[in-house]
Amino acid sequence: MPELAGVELTVGSKDFSEQLVLAYLAEFALSAAGAKVRDLSNIAGSNSGRDALVTGQVDLMWEYTGTGWISYLGKEDPIPDDAAQFEAVRKEDLARNGIVWSLMAPLNNTYAFAMSRKNAERLGIRTMSELAKLVKEQPQEGTFCLESEFASRNDGMPGVQKTYGFEPAPGNVKLLGIGPIYQAVANGGTCNFGEIFTTDGRVLALDLVVLADDRNFFPRYNASVTLRKETAAAHPQITEVLRPVAAKLTNEVVLKLNAEVDVDGKDPAEVARDWLVREGFVRLP
Repeated sequence: MPELAGVELTVGSKDFSEQLVLAYLAEFALSAAGAKVRDLSNIAGSNSGRDALVTGQVDLMWEYTGTGWISYLGKEDPIPDDAAQFEAVRKEDLARNGIVWSLMAPLNNTYAFAMSRKNAERLGIRTMSELAKLVKEQPQEGTFCLESEFASRNDGMPGVQKTYGFEPAPGNVKLLGIGPIYQAVANGGTCNFGEIFTTDGRVLALDLVVLADDRNFFPRYNASVTLRKETAAAHPQITEVLRPVAAKLTNEVVLKLNAEVDVDGKDPAEVARDWLVREGFVRLP
């Protein structure tokens, strides 16, 4: 990409594995296109990462549509459609803050409920509506492990119960940290159902079954490339380079990449580079 030759670009990210992998994917792809890329990944906290983008400390970073809509634009009601949510965030963030949302990946890192495969087969459920029916008919099976924040937020358990019309029996909700929830669900003793994130590598590693949100309650959190409008206008080739990469980032792909980091202990940069090479986006010297 001759137009990017020698162009200095700083890529930022938040401080968890998926964000680190996404940042390195952008960095390696843009470097291969000729840009001089500076790594400013691993910024602690969503607001700090956003501030770094807005103030020009970083030129681009991957962000999530639900985070943009709810946290940065202050909206209370998410839009239950990936493309419509992206378009709404894109228009308003550009008008209000001069931030361009240039690409949206299929990857949707949102909340969900999961159960062990053994329990899924035993209880015969695959959707949240079936879960609600189970809780009503067999309340002793409706045991949940949740984070304390998720247990009280409108886009968490209270909203789930309202949307799907069920209420766990007293004592059937246990509050745990997000890490222990995955293991508790996999073991199936403490709880049959647990709050998880759809692209967390532990879903794959522990062979958890994710229940379909068949009433589209949970907000959409599609990963998207964001950059300031000045950067987007000066270097439209950034979008050209990253478009085919973003298009291949499905939940299934990113689950495996996250698992390589969080379960296998690989370095996020190595995971990102190897995937780009396997997919033919980058050639090693």
